[in-house]
Amino acid sequence: MRAGAEMAVTSVLPVAAILGEGPVWSDGRLWFVDIKAARVHCYSPDDGSSQRWDAPDQIGWVLPSVRGDMIAGIRTGLHRFDPVTGHFLLLHDPEPDLPGNRLNDAATDQAGRLWFGSMDDGETQMTGRLYRCDAGACRDTGLPPVVITNGPAITGDGQVLYHTDTLGKTIWRVPIGADGALGQPVRHIVIEDGAGYPDGSVIDAEGCLWVALFGGWGVRRYDPAGKLIRTVRFPVANVTKIAFGGDDLVTAYATTARKGLDRNALAAQPLAGNLFAFDPGVAGLPVMPAGI
Repeated sequence: MRAGAEMAVTSVLPVAAILGEGPVWSDGRLWFVDIKAARVHCYSPDDGSSQRWDAPDQIGWVLPSVRGDMIAGIRTGLHRFDPVTGHFLLLHDPEPDLPGNRLNDAATDQAGRLWFGSMDDGETQMTGRLYRCDAGACRDTGLPPVVITNGPAITGDGQVLYHTDTLGKTIWRVPIGADGALGQPVRHIVIEDGAGYPDGSVIDAEGCLWVALFGGWGVRRYDPAGKLIRTVRFPVANVTKIAFGGDDLVTAYATTARKGLDRNALAAQPLAGNLFAFDPGVAGLPVMPAGI
């Protein structure tokens, strides 16, 4: 399919999220959050049912854990989340000296290491950093700080991390050493003016990178060389991240947001903030549980 070709997308869950984010397929269901409403959502495509839980503060993501529960990135730090009880337990605050920051996006690699970023909640200060949590120990990866970190996305072989500077409209390609240490970042993709801002990203089974565009009305697929090879248009402006789900990981689910849309924009985009699905034409990679 040529770059720019459209693919049908469908609203599958009308949640009208203020800032939907962090979709992940786990245990036969699609999990995601509404950051600003401080909620966790879970969607079961088999019967169309859904559940939701209130979080103690702004929540950027939830990911499965090897313990069978979930790890959540909340403004106050990493928490263990038990969907059975709805309880959140604080595990680690990586930035006790930065009360204006919150955790924003995360991913696990094939070794079960957790990679997560922070950002300035006011979206002005360059205080966002990327962290790695391995065997319970969390450390700053050493990448230069930015205002809003996004991604991160890790290739299936665990050798490359894609790190997004959202306001800088840049996605960096960073080598990962055997010990998890990061090498020298290389500018990989720059989003042109007028195309929105790069938000969450994910790798598919062919090693290509899918990038959601906040304010860009869609998602893009880039090959490993950074060439744009596919665009999927949405009926809403703010697309925040996709995840591959379903039995064979061949359905793409996308979170969206109402944040930043005025009354006229919301009237023109009645589906803004909903969870969407589309056929990406390629399978995704299974999500490994975080080893904490």
